[in-house]
Amino acid sequence: MTEPRRLSLNAFIYPAGHHEAAWRHPASRPDRIYDVRYYQEIARTAEAATFDAVFFADGPALRTNVAYNAAPGLEPITLLTAIAAATTHLGLIATASTTYYEPYNLARLFSSLDHISGGRAGWNIVTTGTDLAAANFGLERHPDHTERYARAREFVDAVTALWDSWEDDAILLDRAGGRYADPDKIHPIDFAGEHLRVRGPFNSARTPQGYPVLVQAGASNDGRAFAGRYAEAIFTAHQRLSDAQAFYRDIKQRAAGFGRAPDQVKILPGISPFIAGTESAAKQLEREFNELTVPEYGIEQLESLAHESLRHLELDEPVPVELFADAGGVTDNSASRRQVVAGIVQRERPTLRGLLHRLAGARGHRVFAGTPEQVADTIEEWFRSGAADGFNVMPPYYPGGLEVFTETVVPILRQRGLFRTEYTGTTLRDHFGLPKPASRYAPQPVAG
Repeated sequence: MTEPRRLSLNAFIYPAGHHEAAWRHPASRPDRIYDVRYYQEIARTAEAATFDAVFFADGPALRTNVAYNAAPGLEPITLLTAIAAATTHLGLIATASTTYYEPYNLARLFSSLDHISGGRAGWNIVTTGTDLAAANFGLERHPDHTERYARAREFVDAVTALWDSWEDDAILLDRAGGRYADPDKIHPIDFAGEHLRVRGPFNSARTPQGYPVLVQAGASNDGRAFAGRYAEAIFTAHQRLSDAQAFYRDIKQRAAGFGRAPDQVKILPGISPFIAGTESAAKQLEREFNELTVPEYGIEQLESLAHESLRHLELDEPVPVELFADAGGVTDNSASRRQVVAGIVQRERPTLRGLLHRLAGARGHRVFAGTPEQVADTIEEWFRSGAADGFNVMPPYYPGGLEVFTETVVPILRQRGLFRTEYTGTTLRDHFGLPKPASRYAPQPVAG
């Protein structure tokens, strides 16, 4: 009998919360964003609600204007190692850049996290989208989009080859014979590409999951092709159900085109819910946060997407539609987040203040204000209508925003048979329903 399809839920941890003014609200704890115990407590909240994983974004540059917002701070792989020690089942997903790491070093970091956690690691693969990073690594320029994705493909090929370079039964532990491992089952990879060269073999045994879950978040044409080829879970941003459905179909088709099973690629849009006992109270809570925003901060963020100054606009003046007229469409997704903003401007014709408030909630991800039942309704609608396999839950404020979701929304999802009541496995692959990848050196089955 086929198992019923179940939601995946991740807690996307952004230190004070996903609303840009969260650090100013009394419900948040910006004073604790460098305290490891704070993140362990959040993780235990997610684990008590049987979430699949926690997820940390990251980038090798200071992108936040710290005059007006809290800086993210801690390096996520190190932080997740501490969280691993405070949890037993929760998946642990960290972002790391293929542009500013080297394959061998990154392979070691995630392999170690997977071993330490007993098979709960996931790697969110990014190519880094900011020019600010280049100078931090002594480079004169940030590689262009196409070059970054070409390197990323080689990078993932090299890293997975390293993780495979020890066969599953390479360790003998033959105390009587004095043999720890079989060298014939440990292989150099001799990877040589246009951008990278890695000899191998790896210096660590294969991990409990075979290798960590591969996650991706790019929605450009290059990003979608990359996701179809490699990604096992995809984080994405959509405002409308129809857009999410189109993205879902596209990624599943691309995966099938690479000979992969579409159901082995999990599509997880972001949702940032303001939750209260009534819809009006939830909307009032959202207004409280929006009223704490600093327009200068939001304008600076919006200018980075518009690629031009907005200082000539009054806050209560409509945003010109032509500002994002060249954002592209279905066949041109080279600037996916810009397209999200373009869609808002075209459909809603907001004032500059209104657009800043729309984007303050979760940087282009879907913000929803309502009762627990209404939040559960929208999650169920997207899940059942071919728009999502689950969600990246992005609370507008931490820690309380996650607590109210787990205490009020999760029970409803469970009552509807959409979400687990207990863990049935121990690894992140178990939670996502993903198989352990076979080593490329495993014996092939004999035909016939």
